[in-house]
Amino acid sequence: MSKFNIRFLPYDKSIEIDAETTILKASIMAGVHINAPCGGKGTCGKCLIKVKEGEHDTKFTPQLTEENKGKGYLLGCQTRPKGDMVIEVPIESQIRPGEKIATGAKKEELHRLFMELAGEVQPRTKKICLKLTPPSIDDPVADLERLKRELSNLGFHTDHFHCGLPFLRKLGKTLRDENWDVTVTLYQSGTALEALDIQPKNLCGIRYGAAVDIGTTSVVVYLVNLINGDIVDVASSYNAQARCGDDVISRIVYATEMNGLDELQRLVVDNINHLLSGIAKKHGIDLGLIDKIVVTGNTTMTHLFYGIDPESIRLEPYVPAVFLFPVIRAKAVGISIHEQAPLYSFPNVASYVGGDIVAGVLTSRIHTKEGTSLFIDVGTNGEIVLGNKEWMMTCACSAGPCFEGSGVKFGMRAMEGAIEKVDIDPVTLDATYNVIGNVKPIGICGSGMIDALAEMYLTGVIDQKGRFREGLDTPRIRHGESGMEYVLVWRVESGIDKEITLTEVDIDNLIRAKGAIYAGFTTLLGEVGMTFNDIDKLYIAGGFGRFIDIERAITIGMLPDMPVEKFEYLGNTSVTGAYLVLLSDKLREEAEEIAKKMTYLELSVCRPFMDEYMSALFLPHTNIDSFPTVKRLLNEVGNVKL
Repeated sequence: MSKFNIRFLPYDKSIEIDAETTILKASIMAGVHINAPCGGKGTCGKCLIKVKEGEHDTKFTPQLTEENKGKGYLLGCQTRPKGDMVIEVPIESQIRPGEKIATGAKKEELHRLFMELAGEVQPRTKKICLKLTPPSIDDPVADLERLKRELSNLGFHTDHFHCGLPFLRKLGKTLRDENWDVTVTLYQSGTALEALDIQPKNLCGIRYGAAVDIGTTSVVVYLVNLINGDIVDVASSYNAQARCGDDVISRIVYATEMNGLDELQRLVVDNINHLLSGIAKKHGIDLGLIDKIVVTGNTTMTHLFYGIDPESIRLEPYVPAVFLFPVIRAKAVGISIHEQAPLYSFPNVASYVGGDIVAGVLTSRIHTKEGTSLFIDVGTNGEIVLGNKEWMMTCACSAGPCFEGSGVKFGMRAMEGAIEKVDIDPVTLDATYNVIGNVKPIGICGSGMIDALAEMYLTGVIDQKGRFREGLDTPRIRHGESGMEYVLVWRVESGIDKEITLTEVDIDNLIRAKGAIYAGFTTLLGEVGMTFNDIDKLYIAGGFGRFIDIERAITIGMLPDMPVEKFEYLGNTSVTGAYLVLLSDKLREEAEEIAKKMTYLELSVCRPFMDEYMSALFLPHTNIDSFPTVKRLLNEVGNVKL
């Protein structure tokens, strides 16, 4: 089959593909990001490209707007080569710099939290200095038995001692080269003791571990000193898997229906290796000195990280292949650290409640509190935990990645060029906004969407159902290609030579997303006969969570109408939990107990959830009395009839 060279601008990267490969697939192979929230199924209309040179075949779908057709844009997922091509990726399809990735609390705060919870660094892996007596005619014990004898003298139980072939191959030479004065790395689990490595004595006080959060949107890595618990450095990046779809369902489809499992596994491992090597190089640290790694992520992300088929996650009865992953060697999945470094992943609870939520509970401590708390991790989905020291229930709201940009015409993540804050003048109905990076806007991110929705409702631009009101004296409300829309940014102000709008379809998707989150809260409370009045604290975690304006989120009915002081943002609790468990075996056991204690409620087969969801498909809710603060505000502005 003929091969064609595809060159991507402005990246100046090239790849050879055959005639059956789409331009979107070619971009993934070339390491070029083209925004494709649906994973290449042709349903989102966002993988825009422009053919600068070369013959091609393409299909036009309803998702490609007339305006984009007029600009010469095609969809990358619908375009295949008939010869060599030069492809331009327009700015709205690119990943821009400056994404706001939540990397957790400050280093000092994390270390203080760890000391409060654990008191001392006590991981399962440890390095010890050993001074062995050399063999002699009178003491002809073999090297391995000599090592075990010394470990036993130090109080280690060696009845269940074992080691791998790499250790055995290094043992004799290292002992003799170092004059029998060495550093041994051990891994202890219960009564089992394993020797991982043997090194020179001067390495006894030098060792590192990695804490990794594999988010659907981003990947965060901590490099940690395993001697004193200090965080050496933090690195983060966009999750490269997003090239294959924005949310977990699109990635499951990509892995199973598009034979992309190996590719997805490689993408996230490459992410982690790149971040780790960058930190190590910056601080002059040998990657071989990283001898332990702890990973958190949702159930789908961890399955993809291990290269395990995730198909059963989205099929009834929604049971994944693994809840508690056994400890394996990091090299088995391709992590480029010490070849014998153990890899531990937080336990999953259900198909849609993963180790990241267990880490969140561990960090928030709701499982130790007398009062009842709510915890929500807001990202491409919404996982909720309700409970206290006696019990915990959890669920996952199928909100979808709406607030991450998918399902909204000009939606995007919180990166340079994204509108993050919106105000609408109640008299003129004109919009003002803040843009990340202080550049011309190219789209709107989740916090901006919440602001815009709240402002349009309070100023009377839209009604309780999210429909535009007729007869308002403003040119910003108009008929567009997909129905009524509000112009946030005029063409001359935008960075993409087109007007940035919010359509009724966008608003409907946003209302569905916020409705699912609120319904998740009320369904869990209803299951235990409680109301929001019984809640002492509502903890918000996740990358998107930190940018939420609580009062605006209450206005649209996404969050319950509770006193603002009851809300607390915790940051990236997933990576915080990984850091805690990396340093403490006691906290690792605590995390596993948390997972066992949590009762999962599957909302897709829960009738009360559907009732609650339907009631939440209004601004802020069908029952305005559930939102007294919003009701009072509406009476004050006088623009909305209740």
